[in-house]
Amino acid sequence: MSAIIQPTTLLLIILAGYLLKRFGILGPKDYRVVQSLEFDLVLPGAIIYSFATNPHQPNLLLISVFSFVASLLPPLAMYLTSRHRPIAERAFLMLNGGGFNIGCFSFPMVQAFLGPAALIPAAMFDIGNDIMVAAGTNVLTQMLLHIEPGKTLAEQGAGAGNGTISALPRVKPKDRDARRLQHRALARTIAKGFLASPAFDTYMVMVALMLCDFRFPEWIGQMAQPFSGANAFCSMVMVGMLTELPASRADCKAVGEVLAWRLPCALLFALAAWFLLPFDPMVRETAVICCLAPTAIFSTMFTDKVLGNAKLAGFTLCMTAVIGTALMVAAHLIIHI
Repeated sequence: MSAIIQPTTLLLIILAGYLLKRFGILGPKDYRVVQSLEFDLVLPGAIIYSFATNPHQPNLLLISVFSFVASLLPPLAMYLTSRHRPIAERAFLMLNGGGFNIGCFSFPMVQAFLGPAALIPAAMFDIGNDIMVAAGTNVLTQMLLHIEPGKTLAEQGAGAGNGTISALPRVKPKDRDARRLQHRALARTIAKGFLASPAFDTYMVMVALMLCDFRFPEWIGQMAQPFSGANAFCSMVMVGMLTELPASRADCKAVGEVLAWRLPCALLFALAAWFLLPFDPMVRETAVICCLAPTAIFSTMFTDKVLGNAKLAGFTLCMTAVIGTALMVAAHLIIHI
């Protein structure tokens, strides 16, 4: 029964966030407050709680490598197959088509299906995934499409109204010193993209401590527990606050294209996790469930920064959450037939 109650509760929290906004109890921009709390405070605290209360084994880092590859390949494939599409469409597809919502969605799902022990491989899956969703996908999209960080495409003259260019022009300085400065600026952009993500930084610190066989004092887990408990609620409320029905046929098409990419990729990676990963059935099933997760919560933030359209990303997350829930339940039932 918990396998049904848990995902239903998450979907109801999304609905509650949407209704609070729809009836004017929360303002249209209030999601940014919850967004800051979730990304800068709640999610890092939940990560610390997971490592502080569960023994993480270094050999499970293989799952992290698997999830990194599963999060990296779809955006690259989307970039290569969309070379003649407008840049705004390419950016939306790349930012929302890859990566998985593990900490906010899969954690409660695998715990409901398999118990608390499944949180360990789920957290290891999220390490590799987080390299991409917390920073990598955004940095990759900006680099490949030559998008200047800190400005939306509209501010750079390439918004939805400009449907002709597939990428911003890349300026190649001829002077050696200018090229060196450009390379340094690119390196700073990449470093800032990763280091400015509290979730990514927290994961890296936790992995380093794990490899050093550090044993967390009990009080650290006790202090981090409230953040872990608030994680699913804050993230799902934020999704509800972001969700808006598509405003045009173009928006419907954009969401449909994301689904058309995500569903086959999710099934392919889920099959690979079950048949290729050299772990026991509980660990492999956890990886399967994680592969069926909805779009990453970070996609809403990066879509907002690049396209200024976080609401469409929120609707995409909501749709993939409904579909992902059905797929997770189906996968769990099939595995245990």
